[in-house]
Amino acid sequence: MSTLTTQTTRTMDRLLFGDNQFFGVNHMSEEKARAQQMRFQDLNAVMGVLDGAIDEGVRTFMCTTHDRISEVADRVRAAPERYDDLQFYPCMPYAHKYANAVTEEGFLGAVRKFLPNDGLLDSVMRGTSSFAKKDIEGLTTLLIDAELKMFSGLSTPVIWLQNVVVDLLSGLGFTDALRIFADYVRDRYGAEPGFITMNLPRLLDDLDRVGVVNPIVCANINALGFRMSGGVDGYLEAMRARPFRAVAMSVFASGAIPPREAIEWVCGLPNLESIVFGASSREHIASTVRLVEEHWPLLSVRE
Repeated sequence: MSTLTTQTTRTMDRLLFGDNQFFGVNHMSEEKARAQQMRFQDLNAVMGVLDGAIDEGVRTFMCTTHDRISEVADRVRAAPERYDDLQFYPCMPYAHKYANAVTEEGFLGAVRKFLPNDGLLDSVMRGTSSFAKKDIEGLTTLLIDAELKMFSGLSTPVIWLQNVVVDLLSGLGFTDALRIFADYVRDRYGAEPGFITMNLPRLLDDLDRVGVVNPIVCANINALGFRMSGGVDGYLEAMRARPFRAVAMSVFASGAIPPREAIEWVCGLPNLESIVFGASSREHIASTVRLVEEHWPLLSVRE
């Protein structure tokens, strides 16, 4: 029998700052993606933009577990007086990181690199048991611990499972793993589980079946239906009728929708709790903040 996984009432900020721009991710322009990747090879450039977001009142960094983020985490730990109000929303796993580590260091080298130091023996034992018994729960918890190692000592109130895994599990019908993730994140880390998907209606059905109640779900939500599997109408119906906490990404459809039009449309949707966005300059961050404050007038960007 599935354990019912409930959500607490902890409120998320209205705006979450994403990290795609730091790693050359742009779904419309390869040229722009390459330029961003080159610019942000310098960690000081990354921190400059993150500082700009903080100064504009955006204090939640929704980030992958890319190796470069560990350098950001080190900078944040080293300057608590500057970053005492910053919280991280880690998104795991970063699949390329594991593939590269195994290629460069072999399987055991990769294991030593990613396992938490303070729980190495326990983690190895759980991992060994997983392979021996084909125990997916043990393997899942092992990987979660490995991914969160870089955020030790930092605030991580929401921990996300990336769409590359969420949608694969959904497609394979192995949805119990979603509940395993949710339960472990709550029990071990005292955090709320979040799920990123390219197919919002289907994922909500899956989470209902395994007893994850009122989940936090991040999906592409924009007026053009850009990267919204199932179409805009299905998403709008889910927003109106389904009990979940919606986080919208790709609201600008990678630049295809003018900013004011995009923000006005998405802020008018029911049941929207947060927007995650990326930007490469403080000017663009400030512009998004002002638009959100204009179209969500009753509440500030940071509640």
